[in-house]
Amino acid sequence: MNVFEQPPTLPPSGRGRAGRRPPKTPKGRQVDPQALAEVRALLGERERRRDLLIEHLHLIQDRYGHLSAAHLAALAQEMRLALAEVYEVATFYAHFDVVKEGDTPPPVTVRVCDSLSCAMAGAERLLADLPKRLGANVRVVRAPCMGACDRAPVCAVGHVQVMQADAARVAASAAAPPHAHAYATPTPFDAYVRGGGYELLKACSGGARKRDDIIKAVSDAGLRGLGGAGFPTGRKWSLVRAEPAPRLFAVNADEGEPGTFKDRYYLERDPHRFIEGMLVAAWVVEAAETYLYIRDEYPELRLLLAQELAKVEAAGLSRHSRIHLRRGAGAYICGEESAMIESIEGKRGLPRHRPPYVAQVGLFGRPTLEQNVETLFWVRDIIEKGATWFSSQGRHERKGFRSFSVSGRVKSPGVKVAPAGVTARELIEEFCGGMADGHAFKGYLPGGASGGILPASMADVPLDFGTLEQYGCFVGSHAVVILSDKDDMKAVALNLMKFFEGESCGQCTPCRVGTEKATKLMAHGPWDRALLEELSTLMRDASICGLGQAAPNPLLCVLKYFPDDLKKPLGHW
Repeated sequence: MNVFEQPPTLPPSGRGRAGRRPPKTPKGRQVDPQALAEVRALLGERERRRDLLIEHLHLIQDRYGHLSAAHLAALAQEMRLALAEVYEVATFYAHFDVVKEGDTPPPVTVRVCDSLSCAMAGAERLLADLPKRLGANVRVVRAPCMGACDRAPVCAVGHVQVMQADAARVAASAAAPPHAHAYATPTPFDAYVRGGGYELLKACSGGARKRDDIIKAVSDAGLRGLGGAGFPTGRKWSLVRAEPAPRLFAVNADEGEPGTFKDRYYLERDPHRFIEGMLVAAWVVEAAETYLYIRDEYPELRLLLAQELAKVEAAGLSRHSRIHLRRGAGAYICGEESAMIESIEGKRGLPRHRPPYVAQVGLFGRPTLEQNVETLFWVRDIIEKGATWFSSQGRHERKGFRSFSVSGRVKSPGVKVAPAGVTARELIEEFCGGMADGHAFKGYLPGGASGGILPASMADVPLDFGTLEQYGCFVGSHAVVILSDKDDMKAVALNLMKFFEGESCGQCTPCRVGTEKATKLMAHGPWDRALLEELSTLMRDASICGLGQAAPNPLLCVLKYFPDDLKKPLGHW
């Protein structure tokens, strides 16, 4: 007999290999019956689809304040997913508090925003003072930008933000943690309809308007994607329409760029103008389903949108496109269109390799239109008032309106609706009341954390797409942070690099390791210019997406434009 054909040696009766008794339970983490019952009660009649994983994780976190090992195992079984899939998603997002078996986190968590505008306004003092003030039953942690830079510093007690925070106000909120409530919008559904709202949408769905005419109007107006990329809107709609049906629509309300809060501004004040623009765009590209992805940092806005969208649906205005409201979970990278789509599908927000592009293979593998809030907000006005009305606005040979999120060392920060091409100096003097008392203009971020830093001597460059690239900067989402003589530019660049280090998705080595290495080199000792420039080149050339490619911009700008700061020790706020 061939040795491979010999019968196996049987273990002793009733025992496993090598005489060991067989395990009493299957391999892997066992599901606790009580945890399974609790998860089933929370999910109720909701579907157990894979793309709803993040929504279901939010249900557990909202109810229990954290995600326990027992609940994660129960959710994995209930959704027929591998436990590893559930864990990798839960641990990817900053707002999910995954705790080890047997651990119990403090009942209240206070998150202190340490991004640039809040750091300038005293976030480091809060981080030092709050643990002593609040005691052991309150956990104090650092957090990235919360989209309220004009009201810095900002803390989140539980899930609700405290603006212009000080230790006393945060302590009062921590003693009785607030709950999120929907904003009382000044333009609710009925008021919006009385003002002519949804007449454009009705004309579109009723056949009085043609799709090609709508595309031509937004193209003639020069409307561009105002989330940062600046891609022509009409062209994007045409590209998506050319793809085979069924087509989908993904709306990006996940503005996470430090310094950016313009989408929040529009949704707080006039949500239905945005919703109408969204539904018109869905009609133009014939998107059967629309997914609205909103920042988890905006809980009041999420409740507001859920409330107002229900009214729109009840009025029969969204029959052509079913709307799904999806909730982010604290990941800046999900502002990138393909990472957002991965998150909507219930996965980690990892940017996709391109091609294929989202317009060809996007959400659930279907051609997908992706737009941000402000772009859609302008659609109704452009169609009703005419393309010339919009394109006739602008300065310095630029066209249209732009919404600038202005924060930092100015008297009147906030969202400033200004002509495209306005300069930083004009923004400060005409729209923000000048510099804050006791501060002299030194520099500015023209496009948020990734847009670079320019000196005050270059404050007369028009702020728009294509005007700043020659200087190593870009306007992006039009987030302008004003810096003064009280700010050390090395500390500014380090703050921004720490943000990118924390927000890197980790998928590619140049970004994951590059941001970490750059942070260490910048934080310790004199800056090695040659080494930092070499590292920056690697990150720009080899990173998969814009996060790693743009992360070196502030660092390189400081090396180029602020030589005097390089000679000084690293400063602090």
